[in-house]
Amino acid sequence: MLDIKILRNDPDRIREALKKRCNDLDITPAIDLDKQRREILTEVEKKKATQNEISKKIPTMKKNGEDTSSIFKEMKELSNEIKADDDKVREIDAQLRDFMLRIPNIPSDDCPVGKDDTENREMRKNGTPREFSFEPKAHWDIGTNLDILDFERGTKIAGTRFTVYKGLGARLERAVIQYFLNTHTSRGYTEIFPPYMVNRESMTGTGQLPKFEEDAFKVVNNGFFLIPTAEVPVTNLHRDEILDGSKLPIKYCAYSACFRAEAGSAGRDTRGIIRQHQFNKVEMVKFVKPQDSYNELELLTNDAEILLQGLGLPYRVVCLSTGDLGFSSAKTYDVEVWMPSYNRYVEISSCSNFEDYQARRANIRYKETPKDKAQFVHTLNGSGLAVGRTVAAILENYQNEDGTVTVPEVLVKYMDTDIIR
Repeated sequence: MLDIKILRNDPDRIREALKKRCNDLDITPAIDLDKQRREILTEVEKKKATQNEISKKIPTMKKNGEDTSSIFKEMKELSNEIKADDDKVREIDAQLRDFMLRIPNIPSDDCPVGKDDTENREMRKNGTPREFSFEPKAHWDIGTNLDILDFERGTKIAGTRFTVYKGLGARLERAVIQYFLNTHTSRGYTEIFPPYMVNRESMTGTGQLPKFEEDAFKVVNNGFFLIPTAEVPVTNLHRDEILDGSKLPIKYCAYSACFRAEAGSAGRDTRGIIRQHQFNKVEMVKFVKPQDSYNELELLTNDAEILLQGLGLPYRVVCLSTGDLGFSSAKTYDVEVWMPSYNRYVEISSCSNFEDYQARRANIRYKETPKDKAQFVHTLNGSGLAVGRTVAAILENYQNEDGTVTVPEVLVKYMDTDIIR
């Protein structure tokens, strides 16, 4: 959530940010609500001052034997007006907060301005896509032929875009998770195993609600939501807390299943295990001081890249344009892995700096010393990495002409085999 002072003092900054995002939201109603709120508060202060002046006269009037009934009547009328004004302010506060929750974050100045992902800026590449001496297969065909991915039974027991992993396919998924977590914890991240369901406050804190409620799976009998990513429970670990500044940055990693309705998605990505309603992911989350957040974003992105380097998978890093930027993010790097079946790079991680946007929503602050005024932290998160997409990339990039798949060296100790056949 943006600082209300920006709306009040520099609304054109928000309008310009919305324009860069290709978002046609009109913030005039929020400006009017804020103005109305401040006008009412000014009137309330005047009425309270009048109350105080009148109340000072009562003892003297009583002492002089004067009739105080009229003055008490005036006091009661003022009290009723103040109560009505306070109720109106609470109503406006609720409306204003709801509107502010729907305004996206302001992009960082160094984000490329563009309408969509075609205007993302490539930052770097690592590795060279493999040249095959045979016609490479897509991962869904590889998985089916090896009997390690069962799409038909996944659809039978749940629905479309659900998959059953079998045998070495299940072990490969588990091996990738273990490799990711072990790598992160060796680099200073504290491992978290969070709940897969969260409340509305948690979804609001990280920006999924109210904007993206249609993409969320809601547990209708109790109001919980299945998490779309471990970012939600892990970031909300410190909701409504004041952190010790000497302990920042705080770095967490977490494995979780993730659940997304993916409303409106269609096309090639819905085949195989690239875009599922349920998928596994390891997430990285950071709580940092504001002055450190952009350096921490570079480090976070590097931590995602290290995983792909270890797996020997070709990838590239792009900086998202303002039109492709996530709702809550100020700046995002996407890490994209090479997928032979697509003949292009496919997103496998998004690493984002939210600045204080999530921290304001979730009320996460810090103090350098106990006597200091609390200020909002900056939060960051990144996929480290999407597990299903990693498995798909391994199957496609490490496939052999005879239909087998070579296991990347870093995973052999988790797989107890160097070949999937």
